[in-house]
Amino acid sequence: MKLRRIATLSIFLALAMVVGFGCATTPKEAAPVKAEETPDWMFHDIVDVAFVKQHVTIPMSQEVMLIDARPKRSKYDKGHIPMAVSIPDSQFEKMVDKLPQDKNTLLIYYCGGLKCPLSHKSAWKAEKLGYTNVKVFATGYPSWMKASGHYPSVSENWVKKQIDGNADMVLVDSRPKRKKYDKGHVPTAISIPDSQFDKLKDQLPQDKAKTLVFYCGGLKCPLSHKSAKKAIDLGYTNVKVFSAGYPAWKEVAGTPTETATQAAPVQIKAGKEEGSIDVAAFEKILKENPESILLIDVRDSDEYAAGAFKTAVNIPSGKLEDEIKSLPSNKPIVFVCATGARSGEAFYWVQDMRPELKDVYYIEAVITFNKDGSYKIVEPS
Repeated sequence: MKLRRIATLSIFLALAMVVGFGCATTPKEAAPVKAEETPDWMFHDIVDVAFVKQHVTIPMSQEVMLIDARPKRSKYDKGHIPMAVSIPDSQFEKMVDKLPQDKNTLLIYYCGGLKCPLSHKSAWKAEKLGYTNVKVFATGYPSWMKASGHYPSVSENWVKKQIDGNADMVLVDSRPKRKKYDKGHVPTAISIPDSQFDKLKDQLPQDKAKTLVFYCGGLKCPLSHKSAKKAIDLGYTNVKVFSAGYPAWKEVAGTPTETATQAAPVQIKAGKEEGSIDVAAFEKILKENPESILLIDVRDSDEYAAGAFKTAVNIPSGKLEDEIKSLPSNKPIVFVCATGARSGEAFYWVQDMRPELKDVYYIEAVITFNKDGSYKIVEPS
């Protein structure tokens, strides 16, 4: 009897433990997790920093427009992706004429990052106007600046404000010295031509955190961007480029320019500027007898490949010094580039290295080249 009572008690306790354990370990049903909803303002075609980087070229392709939708004075002027134009979303309707006429042009909008709706709003507006290839770089300017080797571009208004306020910065003119800097430059700027960067880099400050701002001949000129990248490679951490450069500076009301104390040599040939060829005469030669001159394009190979004079040979300015000794003397030589900066520098190199070559010229003008070999030449005013 005692044994039976003990056995019954054991069974009861075992059942109680099983029931209790089962109740204790029964999980509660988790509350469903709500997926984060996409904001209504989010555009449907998003691109990343790698996509933007492949389309940022100097000069910018006519088939692409990079647009900063942030406010101009408080954001764009202080720093923007190089080659971007400013069309604040708040000013979209007033500035719609700045958009390209070709509705198939690639438009890339950006603003202040993932929480910024401005670029998305502008993209929707552009698409509504009929633009067929609109993208939004959603991570925007902060993402651009985090990428290794990237630097911001600043506006002429920002540069003027720094100069007026005696800001602690070093402003560097990357254009050829005799041809451009000596004849006029932004006040306080020092001359370190990109072609002479390695020889003159000792002029840069020892403090690698010092603000460096490079500029050259405008949006078609790559010299300042090349120098900026070289400075970054040297370890400078606060590098900027004034992409619109000296032409934009001259357009700002009340901004004086400086000239070097030593004037360039006076030796006028066919054009208004020393060593330049008259543009009308040059175009007539191209039309009637292009083989009568040796036309040398001193732009970089990628610029040359994107469009050039049909009879021009490409010798990039970085390689020209080594080639000058082999230039022929049996026909006139004409150097060309996009703005007259590098071609003018080439002219002076020949004067220094081979003064016996007398028929050497360059084109002092802004030239836009198209893929089909057509071109547009605009003489300086």
